[in-house]
Amino acid sequence: MGYRIDNAQMNDILARLAEDYRIFAPAWDRQKKNVRFCHVTMVEQIVLDRQTDFSTKEIYYPISQVMMRFSTDHIEDEELTDDRGILIFARACDINALGRLDRIFYDNGNPDYYYARLREKVKLALIECTEGFENCFCVSLGTNKAENYAMAVRFEEGSVLVKADDEDLAVYFSGEEEPFEPEFVQENRKRLTVPDINKENLRTIGKSEYWQQFDERCIGCGGCNTVCPTCSCFDTTDILMGEDSLEGERRRIWSSCMIPTFTETAGGTRFRKSQGENMRFKVFHKFYDFKARFGEAHMCVGCGRCDMRCPKDISFFDTVNDLNKEIPEQNND
Repeated sequence: MGYRIDNAQMNDILARLAEDYRIFAPAWDRQKKNVRFCHVTMVEQIVLDRQTDFSTKEIYYPISQVMMRFSTDHIEDEELTDDRGILIFARACDINALGRLDRIFYDNGNPDYYYARLREKVKLALIECTEGFENCFCVSLGTNKAENYAMAVRFEEGSVLVKADDEDLAVYFSGEEEPFEPEFVQENRKRLTVPDINKENLRTIGKSEYWQQFDERCIGCGGCNTVCPTCSCFDTTDILMGEDSLEGERRRIWSSCMIPTFTETAGGTRFRKSQGENMRFKVFHKFYDFKARFGEAHMCVGCGRCDMRCPKDISFFDTVNDLNKEIPEQNND
């Protein structure tokens, strides 16, 4: 059972929720002049008619995160300063993407402490998505639907339909009951054919001349990784408070497999020496490695943000689709 709640009442509910949760939803960021997941206090702030430029991950996996502070004789973990939970209004693709990051940060040995302490605060409110956007190909990857959410919402003119399955959230809602089950997009404008990359053809595909086209096309800015909801690479950096200081802090900062120096060692050796090799790594990671390791869906969720972000108009969607056409030739070599 769900509830129909007018916008004024919903804003009152959001105000009460804000006492216990930091609330994020797609909204216009005036400072950065884009749509991202921002703090919201009113329904009217939520942007629904265009895709967010960034994903939800910067909420629970910050771009720059202080891990600890240190001095000559003392080390102190950085503590969280807000005890409230986190409530995120997000579409199915981003909800599924969070599940991918969970596998990476929880299931690669010991759970990652710095990820887990924020992740465990998160509750998800599914935004019904029935049409998708220009660059989406979520249907091809089965990420157009989601089940692991605490509540679902359908925004209509002047009111919101809400279904809250989570007991902690359900207590905030009451009023006019109305049956509501979220619907999901059934067809995108784009359709991806996932390449059949396997142990038998992996090496041959990896040596293909197909990847050389990206040596000149890609500038290695890493923008595609920045907006991707499932990319998880980071650098760990110690920052001193002054030139001669022994006091400082250790930070975890997002990095990118597409940056030319990503595989560079202290001696100056690069294990992947070209942008074509970096693109190959990214494609294999999204459409072979992750599934081979965790035995489930592919890493990519088909949000298409990387295509929106690339300053050289390189389409990851086209890259993967075109690779699929190349594979029969590789298998015959």
